[in-house]
Amino acid sequence: MNNRDKKNTIDYTLEQVAHHKGAPKSGFFLFLLLFFIAQAIVRNMGRGDFTVNILGIETSCQTLTGVFSSLANMLMILLVVFYRKVGYITTLVVTVGYLPILLLTVFRFRVPSAIAGVFSTMFVVVVATIIYLNNCRTHKYQKKMEKQAVTDTLTSLPNRYACSVLMNSLMKKGAPFALVSVNLNNFKSINDTMGHEVGNDVLREVASRWKKFADSFDSDTIDFVARVGGDEFSLLIRGYDSEEEVINTIKLYKAELEKKMTFDDYDFYMTACFGYSLFPEDANNSVSMFSCSDAALHEVKRLGGTKEILRFTNDLLKTEHYMEIERKLRTALDEGTVYAYFQPQYDMDHKLRGFETLARMKDSEGNFISPGEFIPVAEKSGLIDKLDMRICELASQFVHDVLSEKDTDMIVSINVSVKHLMKNNFLEELKEVIDKYELPSKNLEVEITESVMIDSDKALKVIEDINKMGIKIAIDDFGTGFSSLNYLNKLPASLLKIDKTFVDAINTDEKCKQYVEAIVSMGHVLDLEVITEGVEEESQIETLKSIGCDLIQGFVWGKPVPVEDAKGIALS
Repeated sequence: MNNRDKKNTIDYTLEQVAHHKGAPKSGFFLFLLLFFIAQAIVRNMGRGDFTVNILGIETSCQTLTGVFSSLANMLMILLVVFYRKVGYITTLVVTVGYLPILLLTVFRFRVPSAIAGVFSTMFVVVVATIIYLNNCRTHKYQKKMEKQAVTDTLTSLPNRYACSVLMNSLMKKGAPFALVSVNLNNFKSINDTMGHEVGNDVLREVASRWKKFADSFDSDTIDFVARVGGDEFSLLIRGYDSEEEVINTIKLYKAELEKKMTFDDYDFYMTACFGYSLFPEDANNSVSMFSCSDAALHEVKRLGGTKEILRFTNDLLKTEHYMEIERKLRTALDEGTVYAYFQPQYDMDHKLRGFETLARMKDSEGNFISPGEFIPVAEKSGLIDKLDMRICELASQFVHDVLSEKDTDMIVSINVSVKHLMKNNFLEELKEVIDKYELPSKNLEVEITESVMIDSDKALKVIEDINKMGIKIAIDDFGTGFSSLNYLNKLPASLLKIDKTFVDAINTDEKCKQYVEAIVSMGHVLDLEVITEGVEEESQIETLKSIGCDLIQGFVWGKPVPVEDAKGIALS
């Protein structure tokens, strides 16, 4: 192995990553220069008979020799502190070398004051030796700790931190590299069926193979292998000329992995998923590089093996974000941290009609997640049923609590997804909640969107059954979809909700005002009450009054509030 290859092995690279940077070489020579200057001053002052004025006091120059002698000794001690072995050897050579000069000064030049210099020199040698020996013990322990900080204890491979340090070093130099995130397939089943010790043997074997292969340079690239946790590894690839070379290198590691392993007379055939990102094309810091390669890896796993190697693209961030929101939503539903806010609805005389129940969610750290994020995820992931029923439970509990203190015709509405509505067991779930809280069905309202008309016959049957239970029906976000007036006429609805987008410009756009007026008129023709959402200004209320709107919902008269505040409004 030539010197270039030796400097690119994993062990050498890891040593460089863990190496504690010492004091600069320039400081070493500066200390020596200052030492010799101080000693020269001591010699000249020791032989002189002149005086100097210090703060108005005439002082013999020989008095100052001790000051500069101490300074010289201090410089020698600092050499040992900062430059360890080299500093210690230099201190011994220099100080011991000065002893004959000091003795010559005492006996030949008859300078008794130099006797103190002899003893102070011997003192420096003793102190320097003590400091050096103590430094040796400390340095040995420090190196051990530094190695542990960058090494995975199970496999002896570099760990995630070491990989990050190396990436940061390469980024400072502007050196391109590829970061590959690797996840072993079905590793959990090995732990579950064969035990964790066999699982550890597998991890050590994978690490050994990949380290040996990386140090062989058979890939024609410079590779660094790290274990970043569990059954996850990272490959850092340098020295390539094209992305094709990166992929070829990954394939070589893949082939090494898939060779047969045998433990306790059992044969194992391991496979893995690989996701990679490139610097500087995909990210400009180590944290982002890990995020990008991990996003590519998760996409490979999501695809279920149709691809085994995938590069990061910006579109994957959306997938990664979707998966993160889905994980948080599942956790929130399991732990009961999905909760409800209630937005009041009023008639045009500001009399309370009721509330719309709105889903809210926080993650495990207490951070608020927008409904605009988690509701679409709930729809796509099949969690919308659980979310709907969680909000239905909270709304029913709210109505029950209010009715236990006050007899009221207040109506509380809940939003129901079309997917959930069309499920065969929806009516049973709804009835079960109503029975649980012993609610009068007249106090509940189910909001549906125009999209329910896609499967109009089945939808109509379900909605009629809801209506037969005594529950009111509201058509939400009217005007944003495409509805057949014939089907709208058949729906047993009692309320038509106009979307906020039409209200925003009602006083600035005449066409918008006429459109809202037409919806209100059509609703009345169909014998429906009409409520306008998103009303935020008093001037909008006046306009809506003038065109015959029946009800108002919006910040102008009431923002969504927690359950306790909503109770206060309902009971006032």
